[in-house]
Amino acid sequence: MAVNIKKSRDIHSLSPFMNIVFNVIAAMFSLVCVFPFAFVVILSFTDEKSLAQHGYRLIPEKWSTYAYEYMFQNGAQLLQSYGVTITVTIVGTLLSVMIIALYAYGISRSSFKYRGFFSFLALFTMLFNGGLVPTFIVVTQVLHLKDTIWALILPMMMNAFNIMIMRTFFKSLPDGIIESAKIDGASEFQIFRKVVLPLSLPGLATIGLFCTLAYWNDWFNALLYIDNPNLVPLQSMLMRIESSMSFILQNSNMSGLGSLAASLPQETSRMAMVVLATGPIVLAYPFFQRFFIQGLTVGSLKE
Repeated sequence: MAVNIKKSRDIHSLSPFMNIVFNVIAAMFSLVCVFPFAFVVILSFTDEKSLAQHGYRLIPEKWSTYAYEYMFQNGAQLLQSYGVTITVTIVGTLLSVMIIALYAYGISRSSFKYRGFFSFLALFTMLFNGGLVPTFIVVTQVLHLKDTIWALILPMMMNAFNIMIMRTFFKSLPDGIIESAKIDGASEFQIFRKVVLPLSLPGLATIGLFCTLAYWNDWFNALLYIDNPNLVPLQSMLMRIESSMSFILQNSNMSGLGSLAASLPQETSRMAMVVLATGPIVLAYPFFQRFFIQGLTVGSLKE
């Protein structure tokens, strides 16, 4: 028996040389993934004239923070937009994950009488929707959400694709865990809260990451429903800055705009926008990533 175990370990173990090779390959692949963002950060700190003369370089001829200084000319408004985006992302993600998990758990249970109807209801919205005009009318005239922060949260709170992901995840959980909880006298909600949710952290982290990215990158709802400058999210604010720069550059032949257009950091400001828009959301990945590597039911059932 011991000999068989040793042979099995020898078969599945890697030699030191192959271990080094695979580590080098993984490191190179990671570098390829990280390099574009790192290069954008470097370009955002490059002097605009140096960039125009020498092109894109890994080590700029001249460093400059003028792109960020230009972006933070309206520093109070930019920080306000950051606050709105962070609030919308946190509140929207928490509400979305909670409601999607409840909905998906209901339609994943074979004992739920109407699971076929509600499954069809979710799938139908993946194929058809009411359209932009009816949605705008419902949000503004029926729900009266225009110029409120809920106009940035509620329209994106339910997502049929995330519901299907969680339903599949819940159905993959062993029935023995749920049956044993029922034998112990737990109610359906207690089973969901104390048994199912702790085992579903990888699935919840997955849809949580999807919801976080969706809320953070959303600008379209602000374009439709937000006129109050105090409620403009970050992405919409950056788009307005980009539109203002494009207008100045396209009309630089007008009196008074020529000198202003010449002083604008055209390329470096775009790189700074990318850094400002994507930098904070990168911090969310380590939080979600640590749940992906966990086993679903390690140690849950023992024979």
